[in-house]
This record gives sequence, C-alpha cells and structure tokens, in this order.
Amino acid sequence: MQTGTEPVRVSDVVDAVGRYRTRLGAQDIDLPLVPISDDLAIALLITVDHGVRFAEQAGTELAELLAPFDADVVVSVATMGIPLAIEVTRALGLDDYLILQKTPKIHLRDALSEPVSSITTGKPQMLLFDRSRVSVVAGRRVAVVDDVISTGASVCAALNILRRVGAEPVVIGALLTEASTWREALGEDAAMVHALGGIPVFRRQASGELVEDWVGSSDRDIVQASTTDQ
Repeated sequence: MQTGTEPVRVSDVVDAVGRYRTRLGAQDIDLPLVPISDDLAIALLITVDHGVRFAEQAGTELAELLAPFDADVVVSVATMGIPLAIEVTRALGLDDYLILQKTPKIHLRDALSEPVSSITTGKPQMLLFDRSRVSVVAGRRVAVVDDVISTGASVCAALNILRRVGAEPVVIGALLTEASTWREALGEDAAMVHALGGIPVFRRQASGELVEDWVGSSDRDIVQASTTDQ
C-alpha cells in the first residue's frame, strides 16, 4: 500500500508474469493485472480460481468480522458472490442465504429489479430479486457480502432493492475493497463496510508506466472506461 508521497510503480510490486500480490486476511494471493482502458488497469480477483480452501478460509475470516452485527441472513450477488455467501453463511452458523441475479431466467420474469453497472462487465445490467424469496429477508437483519467492492454500484443496488422489500441491512462484507471511490457511492452506508483487505487501481502516467492509485477516478469515469474497452 502506498505510504509516501511518490506513487508506487507497478514494476516494483508485480512478479515476473505481471501478477499483483496482496494480503487478504491471513492469505497472500496473486492477482492478474487487467487493463480496462488505455490508462486504467485493475487487479482482478476471480474467487472461483483460487480453490475450495481459499474460499473456506476467506469466508470464515469474513464471518468473524460480521458476527458482531447479528445478521439473520446473508445476501450476495451472482455469480462471484455465490461461493462467498455459502462460506460466510456456514461460518455464521446460519442455513439460508439469498443470491441476487444479474441474468434473466425463466423464474425471474416477474422479479423486482434495480439498475446496476459493474467495473468488470461494463454494460449496464439489472439486479433481479425473485419475488418468491422476499420472505427470506423481509423484516430481518441482513449481511450483504461481495468479493470486491470497487465503484460500489453493485452494493448500492443490492441495498436499494433489499430496503424496498423491508429488509434491514446491518453490515457489508467484502474480501477486498478497491481504491476508495466506493465510499462516495455508498455515502453513509460506507460505514457498514468491513473487508479483509484493500487494493488500488492502476493509472498510466504520461511516461507510459502504471502506478498504484489508491484514490481512483469517479464512479462514472471507471464504469465508462470499462464500457469503452468492451
């Protein structure tokens, strides 16, 4: 993490094949750097690429951060949030969990919806909530979990749709937060975020070299960059 006044060069913090090493709870992981525009790159965490033991340990450690908030149910967003939701739910000693979908399916024809844009998909999408599952969260304390909080758009959409059905989000958990623009997007809800680690985005300077950026661009800038690159 950057501590001085000079930006950290990517060449100083990546390995020979361009992977960025970071600490996630008690685990060290190597993340590939992926360009999303000419001047912006991200370290990409794909939870399903790190194995069962990784997910189990990360979920257990995240559950320890969330346990004091006494959530009744865990909610996450498909698809990368699914293994995390399962492990956090298991570690909290709960049974049921709820997954909000981004892909239209036959049983979601009458779903509640909320618009969302993601840094990794680019295209605007709809977050879908199966009406038959409203009773799982209505009137209950909810922990919202996600693998990475970057722009904050997915978490904001999840909070909006949960509150619409009478749920009470009490805590937000993430494996990693990315830069800090998500704080502006979440506003007062940013205080609910608890994460196992944090990573920067990577900005290309005039010299052509990428450097760590722990502040990041505006949410609109990041999403437009990823959309343009698709």
